[in-house]
Amino acid sequence: MPYEPGTEWQYDVPTTGSMHLPPDAGYGRALTNQGYGFEVAVADLIDNSIDAGADKVVVHFLRDASRILTLLIIDNGKGMDEAGLDAAMTVGRRREYGDAALGMYGTGLKAASLSHASSLTVVSRTKRSRAAGRRLTAEGIEDSFRCDTVDPRYAQNLVDRYDGIIEWQGTVVRWDGVRAFETVGRGQSDQFLSKAIARLETHLGLYLHRYLQRGLHLDIAVWDVSSGGPGLGEEVDHIGVEALDPFGYKVPGKPGYPREFTAPVEGLGDVRLTAHIWPAKSKQAGFRQIGSLTTRQGFYFYRNDRLVQAGGWNGLRNPEGHLVLARIAVDLPPGDNSVLSLDVKKETVTVTPAFTLGVEKAVDAVGHTFHSYLTDAEASYRDGARRTEIVRKPVTPPGKGLDPKIKRVVKEELPEKPGEEPIGFIWGALPSDRFFGLDRERNIVILNKAYREDFNDGRRGGANDAPVTKTLLYLLLEDCFGLGRWERGRQDRVDYWNTILLASVEAQRTRREQATS
Repeated sequence: MPYEPGTEWQYDVPTTGSMHLPPDAGYGRALTNQGYGFEVAVADLIDNSIDAGADKVVVHFLRDASRILTLLIIDNGKGMDEAGLDAAMTVGRRREYGDAALGMYGTGLKAASLSHASSLTVVSRTKRSRAAGRRLTAEGIEDSFRCDTVDPRYAQNLVDRYDGIIEWQGTVVRWDGVRAFETVGRGQSDQFLSKAIARLETHLGLYLHRYLQRGLHLDIAVWDVSSGGPGLGEEVDHIGVEALDPFGYKVPGKPGYPREFTAPVEGLGDVRLTAHIWPAKSKQAGFRQIGSLTTRQGFYFYRNDRLVQAGGWNGLRNPEGHLVLARIAVDLPPGDNSVLSLDVKKETVTVTPAFTLGVEKAVDAVGHTFHSYLTDAEASYRDGARRTEIVRKPVTPPGKGLDPKIKRVVKEELPEKPGEEPIGFIWGALPSDRFFGLDRERNIVILNKAYREDFNDGRRGGANDAPVTKTLLYLLLEDCFGLGRWERGRQDRVDYWNTILLASVEAQRTRREQATS
């Protein structure tokens, strides 16, 4: 029907033609200001690794004596050939995603990376193609979205350098000019990395916990390129990320839980809610170490087994102290819908009133209402608040050089002193009559590297080696840090502990020599 003036409300807007308008180069500024937090950005890149079928991923910090240089993420996924790299680095190109994919919008690689770094390099190889690479920079985007081709020799050398991860296929994502690294002052790199890695470990352990529980190997490593070692230098820290299950209690806070509720949501149909009640005053990492208990109550939304919102009531109610034990798991339905929508950073789910109205009507198989669940969670909290418990003395937390499993258990068992720098462990040069020394200004225990092989079955060991020895020293020496005046009695203790431990080293060495003779 032809358009007639005066009847505009009856028609779609009429057009007389069309044209293609490519994005202006200024769009690059918007791309690099998406509000990605550092941990959220790294998690987005690991999503790509998982979509590529990787079961091994390493987040690799490179540093020298005074600076943090760059960040790399390496995986053993199926990799990309040159055409795949071109597609991955094209700004605004949205590829087709399968129903089980973690990727959604096709912008994560570029937006997450360039939100934190001035240069993004991707090097990859497949089983059928040689190593190739592309580099995208903020300047290149402003220059009509220019993408640089990486020298094939460099691409191959980089892949070869990570041959313990990339065997026949895999990908390396490299960030250069990381703005957070460039603001770290001289002598502050250790402190910055300690805090950054702790936050990253917690975030990845939480948001990817279902994948980690199914066998994904995810490590965070720090290498010092100025150490004089071969290749990338010397590994100075290594953490295997473990699952932080927000529902990983051993015994529920109330018998009969978890319960499955069904919420009738208009526009979606029935939505399953798995309602949990944590035991009161739990010290487990999945309860205490994933953030504020108040903000972590409420809904935990998952998309294809990837956590995309960790707590919050989404307008159903306000957070309340007496509901900190209440957590509800919700798996988002496949495909797009008009009720539940996920933001581009995969960090927050926006719901319409249809969802909260449906939750208020939810019941389980025997007729229990969702309101009764909230009442049970509140009652469990109040019962727990009335119980008395032994209050343990706060300690300075353990830091680098100790296995993450040990650090997690210490955090579960002992409260931390607020604002204290963690106690780290390194191997260094010491006189032969000292098994260990203390650097109290930097909160470091120095172990005599002359005895390192004795505690590693003749091998050199890694950054988190000799776990029993280091743990016992931590328990002995924790109260030697954070003090004002250094008392003679404490020095005497350190002296006789050194003497006794040296005797144990000699005994260990003798037993090893006898076993090999």
